[in-house]
Amino acid sequence: MAAISTDLETILVSREGPAGRITLNRPEKRNPLSLELMEELIGALETLGADAEVRAIVIEGAGPAFSAGHDLSEMVGRDLPFYQRLFDVCTELMETIHRLPQPVIAKVHGVATAAGCQLVAACDLAVAADDARFATPGVKIGLFCSTPMVPLSRAIGRKRALEMLLTGELIDARTALDWGLVNRVVPAGQLEGAVADLVEKIAASSPLTVGIGKEAFYEQVELDEHRAYDLTKSVMAMNSLAADAQEGICAFLEKRRPSWKGE
Repeated sequence: MAAISTDLETILVSREGPAGRITLNRPEKRNPLSLELMEELIGALETLGADAEVRAIVIEGAGPAFSAGHDLSEMVGRDLPFYQRLFDVCTELMETIHRLPQPVIAKVHGVATAAGCQLVAACDLAVAADDARFATPGVKIGLFCSTPMVPLSRAIGRKRALEMLLTGELIDARTALDWGLVNRVVPAGQLEGAVADLVEKIAASSPLTVGIGKEAFYEQVELDEHRAYDLTKSVMAMNSLAADAQEGICAFLEKRRPSWKGE
């Protein structure tokens, strides 16, 4: 697939091979998640998600940081409807990531703080440069990171999430890896290669199967064990009927490469 790019007001969108790429593009302010940026990001995710040739989506930040969180300059002296809309759109953004059939990968360098850390936690996978740092510092300015705590607590557990939320202190990339906030940590010069490696491995599998698996993962992860099995046994039974499942099984038995049709 040829590279295709689109420039919006606050983000850059491109397709490179099997990867859809979104770059947060307000580097002079460390890529804050303004209302406008989040709305553009939702639209870009939905567009890439509807493209059958896109097998994974990468979100990264331009300039020295991934994202410093919400744009505080637009949060001074506003009325309640504005704040409600801001956090409604933020929630829609995070939920859109989970609804897409393709895995969404956060490519993190510099700082990812507050809603920027939330975005990393909400992504399906995350790869960080070894100089990356993460924090939920809202408590220090009188605005607790209540929405960031939703994906953060699910990614790293209660005690670790509460430490980040109650102290607002930065953690380094190695700690983020140990706590489960990111999947891999690599030297900054190897960040692009590590992300490309993940994309390549995802793209090698059936897009239908990846989408089925991602949807089932988020449906079962908050269920008790019995209800999770009730859900996933049905998913696997239906998945077994798919042409790609039959092709994959036959290819394995015949010791050949599968030919995926996405159906």
